[in-house]
Amino acid sequence: MAEELLGCWELVSSEGFDEYMKGIGVSYATRKAAGFLKPVVTISKNGEKWSIKTVSAFTTTDLSFTINELFDENTADDRKCKTIVTLEDGKLIQLQKWDGKESTITREVKNGQMITICIFGDVKCNRVYQREKPK
Repeated sequence: MAEELLGCWELVSSEGFDEYMKGIGVSYATRKAAGFLKPVVTISKNGEKWSIKTVSAFTTTDLSFTINELFDENTADDRKCKTIVTLEDGKLIQLQKWDGKESTITREVKNGQMITICIFGDVKCNRVYQREKPK
């Protein structure tokens, strides 16, 4: 159920993120800086409108969308994408297309953790988030 995704999530582990960023064209300096970040992702929903806000010491992005509707996305690494987010089996699947390339970012909850899988070509990145504890 996608409602499980709603809330605040803190990054606890990441595998293959540098390779993924390199694949999509992120500069060396930006990749090295981003590799040390522990972003907090907040997923919310208001009616049909979803929001994925990612906050780190480096940047903040706020993605607002309606499921199954194509929209323009300006990514944190400054790619201009045509993006669509679908909902399948409780997973949010974000498909980004730009300059003849495409990437898929899948978010789902497993065992109380948000698992984010980023795929570009044959490069796969796994990022694991724990639900943020109330302060």
